[in-house]
Amino acid sequence: MSLHLFCTCGAPSLSYHSSLFLNSNTNTSTIITNHATPIPISHKQITTTRRRPNFPYKMKENNKLLCFPDKFPKIRDGFSRISSLNSSSSSSGSRDEREGLVGKNLENGCESEDEDDDNDNDVDDEGVVPERWDVLGLGQAMVDFSGMVDDGFLEKLGFEKGTRKLVNHEERGQILQAMDGCSYKAAAGGSLSNTLVALARLGGHPTGAPALNVALAGSVGSDPLGGFYRAKLRRANVNFLSAPVKDGTTGTVIVLTTPDAQRTMLAYSGTSSSVDYDSCLASVISKSSILVVEGYLFELPHTIKAITKACEDAHRNGALVAVTASDVSCIERNYDDFWEIIGNYADIVFANKDEAKAFCHFSSTESPVSATKYMSHFVPLVSVTDGPKGSYIGVKGEAVYIPPSPCVPVDTCGAGDAYAAGFLYGILRGASDLKGMGMFAAKVAAIVVGQQGTRLGVQDAAELAESVALNLEGSTIHSDVG
Repeated sequence: MSLHLFCTCGAPSLSYHSSLFLNSNTNTSTIITNHATPIPISHKQITTTRRRPNFPYKMKENNKLLCFPDKFPKIRDGFSRISSLNSSSSSSGSRDEREGLVGKNLENGCESEDEDDDNDNDVDDEGVVPERWDVLGLGQAMVDFSGMVDDGFLEKLGFEKGTRKLVNHEERGQILQAMDGCSYKAAAGGSLSNTLVALARLGGHPTGAPALNVALAGSVGSDPLGGFYRAKLRRANVNFLSAPVKDGTTGTVIVLTTPDAQRTMLAYSGTSSSVDYDSCLASVISKSSILVVEGYLFELPHTIKAITKACEDAHRNGALVAVTASDVSCIERNYDDFWEIIGNYADIVFANKDEAKAFCHFSSTESPVSATKYMSHFVPLVSVTDGPKGSYIGVKGEAVYIPPSPCVPVDTCGAGDAYAAGFLYGILRGASDLKGMGMFAAKVAAIVVGQQGTRLGVQDAAELAESVALNLEGSTIHSDVG
């Protein structure tokens, strides 16, 4: 079977021949590549003119994959344990506060979606800036509200049930006013914040290694919602480094669930619709070991300039760059911008199978392993999850299969975020066996899937960190390529 892949803009392309075999025992398809030399046809000629340094791994030795033995140990070694950065914020002067659009339940402490906040290690409010940040996230800062309502609530506000809608500031205020006095939950939301909180909890327990310094940069207003967001992250040992925007409004996603389990989502971007690259962010990036860019940022106007500059500076200072795909529709709307970043700067890409296929312009009938292999010709390390079927790690046209970790599924929301946290944690703690890292990531994801809510619990994180510390004592640098 001949397979020819071409693209007219943005993404790289390959032209290669492959053989398709059906394994009758497992009833799964596996692509065996006979010849897969990258032949990029984009105007950037991505594979030959990448502006970033080469990824430091050897491909094979004695039929084994050797994964990054040189660079990654430098990420985790030599960092002293320092108290977390003070990220207290002002909440005066915003329109929300003046207009009274934030419910009293929030200001007085509404029910938290993440009850484990109270069990996190205390953050030093004196605030000593770490010499290095192990992981810095660049993403959207949004407060999530979730509550149960009846159909009449939605009818009164004029919203169609079961839809997702962008709302303006006034509409957001009306909704929050209507929710005042109701029972609802609030959280420092967002896909990237889920990953960073899990990383901080995994890296915050004594395992013989220094605690991880984890931070997020984004944009929040000086309103009570912004203060809430920063405080919730701080209590989870994730430092929010960006100063609040004076008189700005913090973005929200309000999720209203009716008794028939239909969810109506109302999103307001607020000041999170703008992420600027300034000297403060540049200074933080210069002291970071891994920069994680959230895919949703590609939706925001003019943000591609800030993302590009951040990635350039990250590589200039020896950091790794990871990109989360976030959403299929987001990829489709910002296809060229995504490939501009992942083709030129990304060392790691996290995606689910549908997002990986969207990156490759593959049809829905293509297998996730073929998308993994294809993307790995242009990105040094690719992680593709396939739900209950497991996941794949792609390196230079090869794919390592990671079996799923057993669990009884309760809520799949946040599974990919947890997987990414587990994988990054393995890197930071010195694991260099690809399959072992993937299996640990799958275990972290399984724990989140087996609970209600998107955040990895403190006690679960402690047990996982202990398990990976024991495994690292006898780990090798080899991994079979499946």
